Amino acid sequence: MILLACCPCALALNPSLDINQYAHTAWAVRDGFFKGIINATAQTPDGYLWLGTDFGLLYFDGVRSVPWRPPAGEHLPSELITSLLAARDGRFWIGTMKGLASWKDGELTHYPELARESVVTLLEDRGGTVWAGGWATPNGRLCAIQSGSPQCYGEDGSLGYGVLSLYEDSGANLWAGAATGLWRWKPGPPKLYPMPEPEIAALVAADTGALWIAVGGGIRQLINRQAEAYLLPGVGHRFRATRLLRDRNGGLWIGTADRGLLHVHQGRTDMFAKSDGLSGDFIYGLFEDREGNIWVSTVNGLDRFRDFAVPTISVKQGLSDDRIMSVLAARDGSIWIGTADGLNKWNNGQITIYRKRNGGLPGDKVESLYQDDRGRIWVSSDGGIAYFENGRFNPVSGVSGRYVHSIAGDNAGNLWISHQDQGLYHLFGGNVVERIPWVVLGRKDFAYSLSSDPVQGGLWLGFYQGGLAYFKDGQVRASYAAADGLSEGRVYGLQFDRDGTLWAATEGGLSRVKNGRVDTLTSKNGLPCDAVHSAGEDDDHSFWLYTPCGLVRIARPELDAWAADSKRMIQTTVFYNNDGVKLNAIPATSYSPLAAKSTDGKLWFVGGDGISVIDPRHLPVNKLPPPVHIEQITADRKKYETSLNLRLPALTRDLEIDYTALSLVAPEKNRFKYKLEGYDRDWQDVGNRRQAFYNSLSPRKYRFRVMASNNSGVWNETGDTLDFSVEPAYYQTTWFRASCVAAFFALLWVLYRYRLYQVKQEFNARLEERVGERTRIARELHDTLLQSFQGALLEFQAARNLFSRRPEEAIRTLDGAISSAEGAIVEGRDAIQDLRPGSTGQTDLEHLLTTTGQELASAQDSNGNRPVFRVTVEGPPQTLAPVLQDEVYRIGREVLRNAFRHAHASRIEAEIRYDDRLLRVRIRDDGKGIDKKVQEEGARAGHWGLPGVRERAKRIGARLTIWSEIGAGTEVELTVPASIAYAKSHVRRRFGLFRKKSEVS
Repeated sequence: MILLACCPCALALNPSLDINQYAHTAWAVRDGFFKGIINATAQTPDGYLWLGTDFGLLYFDGVRSVPWRPPAGEHLPSELITSLLAARDGRFWIGTMKGLASWKDGELTHYPELARESVVTLLEDRGGTVWAGGWATPNGRLCAIQSGSPQCYGEDGSLGYGVLSLYEDSGANLWAGAATGLWRWKPGPPKLYPMPEPEIAALVAADTGALWIAVGGGIRQLINRQAEAYLLPGVGHRFRATRLLRDRNGGLWIGTADRGLLHVHQGRTDMFAKSDGLSGDFIYGLFEDREGNIWVSTVNGLDRFRDFAVPTISVKQGLSDDRIMSVLAARDGSIWIGTADGLNKWNNGQITIYRKRNGGLPGDKVESLYQDDRGRIWVSSDGGIAYFENGRFNPVSGVSGRYVHSIAGDNAGNLWISHQDQGLYHLFGGNVVERIPWVVLGRKDFAYSLSSDPVQGGLWLGFYQGGLAYFKDGQVRASYAAADGLSEGRVYGLQFDRDGTLWAATEGGLSRVKNGRVDTLTSKNGLPCDAVHSAGEDDDHSFWLYTPCGLVRIARPELDAWAADSKRMIQTTVFYNNDGVKLNAIPATSYSPLAAKSTDGKLWFVGGDGISVIDPRHLPVNKLPPPVHIEQITADRKKYETSLNLRLPALTRDLEIDYTALSLVAPEKNRFKYKLEGYDRDWQDVGNRRQAFYNSLSPRKYRFRVMASNNSGVWNETGDTLDFSVEPAYYQTTWFRASCVAAFFALLWVLYRYRLYQVKQEFNARLEERVGERTRIARELHDTLLQSFQGALLEFQAARNLFSRRPEEAIRTLDGAISSAEGAIVEGRDAIQDLRPGSTGQTDLEHLLTTTGQELASAQDSNGNRPVFRVTVEGPPQTLAPVLQDEVYRIGREVLRNAFRHAHASRIEAEIRYDDRLLRVRIRDDGKGIDKKVQEEGARAGHWGLPGVRERAKRIGARLTIWSEIGAGTEVELTVPASIAYAKSHVRRRFGLFRKKSEVS
């Protein structure tokens, strides 16, 4: 949507309108808007409206009022405010029941000279002097304040109780309405003009130069130094005037004590009282703001009056009835308005009413209207059909006037009347030529609207149930329905534009018929809603559509562009109910016409409650960009003033920024955009919302910017700004982050060095282990294999020496040598077995121990001693860490070898148990047992034996337990924690138990 801003209009109310034709809004005390009576009103340069009440001072932005609080430790002379003045130098003057104060640049100033008086009126003259009228007992005073120093007059009692009103006229005369009469205070010496009613409530100058004076009996005017009674037009009896105001267009507003508000304009007076919606009948103040709004404070509240873009003419302006049936703009400039109670002729603001009883109209309820090419006004009413010519109505026989929905005619003198029940009437020369029933035209419904074709001749009919028909020479020549592109639903109105294009206002949109082609404009193309009740074309050829959701203006270029491309989106201007448009879901009437354009270019629409009028060339446009203010910022429910370089505490979560725009014409139509630089990427369009919300802002500096537009779409793009910052928590500071980064890299370095240390230790451990293994193997070879072979050689040498002397003994010696050699081979093979570490990484622990047992059992076969060997597994097998599995296997192999070699057992068992806490390996036999000394020192001095097994267990963090009794066998148990033993860390699953056996016998 775009707003129209094409007319250079002054910011003032339309002087031709009555009060009830203005937009009126009331804020009542009983609704909690404020407390007490508003005694004074002023507007400061920043745009705020200030309200002085019985309970303090408020500032108002048109939406919300906020109490004003003086700086901490200071206070006003009294909370009861009696007068206000916004001076040109920016100082704000506050008159109270107990003295005077002023406010500027955050400083509150008191004036002790007026401390005992009630300051009821304030004025700044052309020279910048501030005048304060005080009311006190026994004597009130008038004080002139220049450069902060008051000079007061009236101590001699010349002003009586004091001064109630001040006024400076165009000749720089300062007038003071005192308890003793009217004083011309300057220039020259003060001069008193006695008044029969001395208490002068207000003063204002008339256009004639006379001075109007509000007194208890009404209005008086001072002419040639004489006070005379001034009679208001249309107001005969006395009234008590309390306030006077001349608006910018010269209208006089009079506040009264008992009759509400009087408005004198263009030679007439209208009244607006509590019965009309005013908040109260006793008027305490009148004020005109910078945008031309009139503010009225009453005993019960505050009222605002502003211009409507679409004012309404109703019974209060003289119409016979507010129930409008049709409107017709005649070629002589008059407007004919059909109502439920007579026909109204509007001509230059004067209304003539025609009824059956006094004007010759056939019936009082007027339905449809039409003006033919001869200038005659045709009227259908509940009493019949008639035409108005030469000042009188001429009835037409043969046609019932009731339920005539439309009348149309052509340049040839043919007249067509659409009657709901009787069909289509054809008249010529004022007589009925024929009547065509609707069934003859192939319809079960009736024509809702008619229009003659100015180009081709003939008649177009729009029907109640939808559809169009072109009727010519007694037959339907063409018809259009929804299947042809026509909008669905009833056809409310038909009209031709300057190009001969037919436009149909329908229930489903605005349809265009041109050269047999039908296109329909709907909400899909940019209309605010589909239904169009009526349509009118202004002098600029723009179209105006009366719809259920507002009065829509479509500029002719937009309409032409859509006609060329029916899928195009159009730009529109929409006037809503707050612009004076009466919104109705369905048309207020079923008769025509519903819209008309008068010769002065104004458009008239039937709106249901009076007649709506809009002047497209003189629309009220507010050209003042609204002042924009950021009022306060709330962080985590704590309010902060909008000061420079505002710093919010660390870890601020919920942030609310309140802002406003000071356009008081229609504050509900103000629109806002804001942007938080450092957070928002683009401007946020938030409509008329006056708060911005942010959550968990990062610590940094921010700038909040807000701009606003007024009711006419004029933007203040400069707007207002607020700089603030969110303080960081200690862990959000740069030094802390830098420290964390440094600590992280230091930790990486430590971990790297520690890893190098681990690798080094592992390498040294493996190297030491290998060196130890090879040393042990060398020792084994030296202690066993070499010595055995050396002994065998000695035996062979002894056998050789005995062969010649004792052959039998030699043979025995040779057999012993052979046996020694075989033993040496077995010992060598056992020693070599320790040099095969790679086998442990090729299979699991069960397989390794089983293979070892099988090899050892096979070796025992040669000695004729073969024990039964079995390996048992409990728990789900786990993958062991490769290095640890190698160590466990070597320990198990050594224990098995000792059992097979030395235990002389008949049964040897190896048990492996996996659970979520330990790896447990048990090897037991039923042999002869181990001597305690052997358990401690090993099998033989110099051999690996059991001490070596213990050293291996200790090196891998395992626990080794040996139990043995002589003749009762041996049991060796190795336990390793799961966190060390298993290759995977997820060992906390539920273990199921099962057994697995492998036997070698």
